[in-house]
Amino acid sequence: MIESNYQREFEKIAEYYEKSGGDASRFLRRDIVSIIVSGDKVIGRNTVEGVELKAKGLENGVEIWLEVKDGIQVENPIHLCTGYLKPEGTQLVLIHTKLGKAAKANFLSHCVFPNGKEFTHRMISDIELSESAKMSYEDVHFHSKDGGVTVEAIYNAHLGEKSVFRNTFHLTKTRVGKLKVEMKVNLDKEAVAEIESKVYEKQDDYVEIIEELNLNGERSSGIAKSVVFATDSSKARIINRAYGNAPYARGHIECKEIVKGGNVNVGTIPELYVKDEKAELTHEASIGRMNVKQLETLMAKGLTENEAIELIVKGMLK
Repeated sequence: MIESNYQREFEKIAEYYEKSGGDASRFLRRDIVSIIVSGDKVIGRNTVEGVELKAKGLENGVEIWLEVKDGIQVENPIHLCTGYLKPEGTQLVLIHTKLGKAAKANFLSHCVFPNGKEFTHRMISDIELSESAKMSYEDVHFHSKDGGVTVEAIYNAHLGEKSVFRNTFHLTKTRVGKLKVEMKVNLDKEAVAEIESKVYEKQDDYVEIIEELNLNGERSSGIAKSVVFATDSSKARIINRAYGNAPYARGHIECKEIVKGGNVNVGTIPELYVKDEKAELTHEASIGRMNVKQLETLMAKGLTENEAIELIVKGMLK
């Protein structure tokens, strides 16, 4: 539960957590696994039977271990909240997640940095799924309006035989600042993965996304998607990779970048590598302006151009 001497700090983080789309009341329920980080402190936590949760402080950050035991299926989403309320500083978050054999868990992670002017956040998440485990991880970010936040989010996942993994990153409601997202997944036999990043850039934001599927097991399959809406003078560099290393492995990578503004600079690089003749990899990539016909249709119904654009973007990044 919430540490008493951090109650006011929790209330402020909870305020921005709600703005990012989370439900802060769930942190107070004893039937939900949750952990709240502020700066280099764990200010609240709770767990349930079958889920082991440990944490320790680091210099400028925290390290977390979370393990779901064999056969445990966590009924409610596991809630993670990482916050930093000061305008300047650094924060390091290391997360080690393990799901046992046939375990199942869904994670909702919200990172809130509402006041960042010269702030850097670095997160490294190591994920291990045992045989037939199932896990989804949704990571939602809420940054300051000043564009002074720098984030590096790194996900490394190993999927055991017949396990299923879905990982999504969302930064669509606020300025980005500078962002690097790196997702790498290694899949064993018949494992399945879907990884996805969605970002809305404004002003001089900068985004770099690297998504990688290593289809190492027979009949493993994966999809890597990225969607970026770049406006003003923002920049983006997207790399999607897939390696077909085993018989009957199937992979697909997809990148879509929509641009609006004369000074936008974006690029996408799809990379496919096949090491087994029975593997199959495909890709789809597009860069271009917003659908003019769709925009005109919405404006004909009474929306202004900006309102129509926002509606299209919301649908695209939902």
